[in-house]
Amino acid sequence: MSEIQTAMALLISNFEKYAGREGDKHTLNKAELKELLQNELGEMLGKATDKAAVDRIFNELDSNKDNSVDFEEFGKMICCLTVMCHEYFIGKK
Repeated sequence: MSEIQTAMALLISNFEKYAGREGDKHTLNKAELKELLQNELGEMLGKATDKAAVDRIFNELDSNKDNSVDFEEFGKMICCLTVMCHEYFIGKK
């Protein structure tokens, strides 16, 4: 498997690890998203323990307003964070 395929598989497995702990196994509710943010992106996001910050992130991700974050919505967040990291590291050169 290529490195990109491995990265894709890791994103899917990490999403599935948190999704459905409290309901639908194909979506994240707010508590599941908070746990994912803290455990998987805590160093990058820092404020994942702040309830207001988690609420804002959840509301921004939940584009269809169904009170859950599906994989497509999660993927958009990961893509945005990846672009921001890339821009940060380009600026460091």
